[in-house]
Amino acid sequence: MAHLPDHYTYPAILQKIGDHYGVYFPDLAGCIATGAAADEAFAAAKEGLALHLWGMEQDGDTIPKPSAVDTLQMKQGDVLCLLDANMFSMRAEMNHRPVKKTLTIPWYLNELAEKHRLNFSQILQSALRDRLSV
Repeated sequence: MAHLPDHYTYPAILQKIGDHYGVYFPDLAGCIATGAAADEAFAAAKEGLALHLWGMEQDGDTIPKPSAVDTLQMKQGDVLCLLDANMFSMRAEMNHRPVKKTLTIPWYLNELAEKHRLNFSQILQSALRDRLSV
């Protein structure tokens, strides 16, 4: 896999919509966020930006170059901001998120393990790390 940047910075546009705020990224279709207050909308947009870009990376999509801010068309009342996506943190978070797995083991092993109050998840993780040398 090619080296991926640790950060992306994209222009975001904040709009007041009724009694809420919305943020969208002109370069990233479908990447939007909302909030009851402007700061909530920007916080949600920052997280949404990183998650959206992570998904694009996972899918092998081409990540578009950010538009120059002087080329963006805005409406009266719109607020322009540059938002940074910390991809190092997002990749770490997504790579370490728990994944539910179902497994089948012999009845007697289950009985013994439960009797000894063993944590199946920890044992499986440890065994996988050992087997995979990670």
